[in-house]
Amino acid sequence: MAKLTTATRDRISATKFAFPKQRKEPLENASHVRNAIARFGQVKGVTAAERTAAWKRIQVAAKRFGVDLQKSA
Repeated sequence: MAKLTTATRDRISATKFAFPKQRKEPLENASHVRNAIARFGQVKGVTAAERTAAWKRIQVAAKRFGVDLQKSA
């Protein structure tokens, strides 16, 4: 997975995170999308509605970057 420095992470638009309010799980490339899928259940401090919205964002990003959700999950 591509490492993000703090400065680079801070420059990413909140809309490019699975959990934008908390700025958790960036969805910048296929590697980050696969990581977001793998860590999805580990994210703490989010509501059920935020989790549902995050999954939808992950699905859109997976499609955009050609990540197969069946194989990644």
